[in-house]
Amino acid sequence: MRPIPLRLVPVLAAALLLLPQAALAHPGHVEAAGFPHGFAHPLGGADHVLAMLAVGLLAALRGGRALWAVPAAFLGMMILGGALGVAGIGLPFVETGIGLSIVAFGLAAAFGLGLPVAALAALVGAFAVFHGYAHGAEMPETASGLGYGAGFVAATALLHGAGLGLGLVAGRLRAAAPVAGAAVALSGVAVLAHLV
Repeated sequence: MRPIPLRLVPVLAAALLLLPQAALAHPGHVEAAGFPHGFAHPLGGADHVLAMLAVGLLAALRGGRALWAVPAAFLGMMILGGALGVAGIGLPFVETGIGLSIVAFGLAAAFGLGLPVAALAALVGAFAVFHGYAHGAEMPETASGLGYGAGFVAATALLHGAGLGLGLVAGRLRAAAPVAGAAVALSGVAVLAHLV
């Protein structure tokens, strides 16, 4: 695989900013049922896609145990958030938490914060609750909870894997990781701006 030429990085960053920022993957937009709809849910909004790719990017940039611990922390806490959403337990500021997650993950990648693996896992895990809540709150009562949940967990794991791949490539290009992180953080600011 050939690395992305540095001259294309600003173009890719601009493309990320132009992605639809409406949180279409959140409660009240579409009816969901079973694995296919659960799988599609994280892919239906740029906010989820960016955050989940960024988790993989962060894990790859940190390396070592972070390669599995950081995505696993996100998945575990996302499942907890999904259960809260399905149960109808209120969680305030879900959309804001999702937007802030994109900014936080992007800044962490841009500045190469050398956080310990446990701290990085705790950071992504805390924000994962908001993502999971949005997924769980979307599930209608008639849907198969297990199938729907397995779908959004599988899609998230695939996005983390894609982020890991991007992170491994970006790690080889010293300038790419800060630029990618900054693009993700700016996209998060755009998501937050749409909430105001």
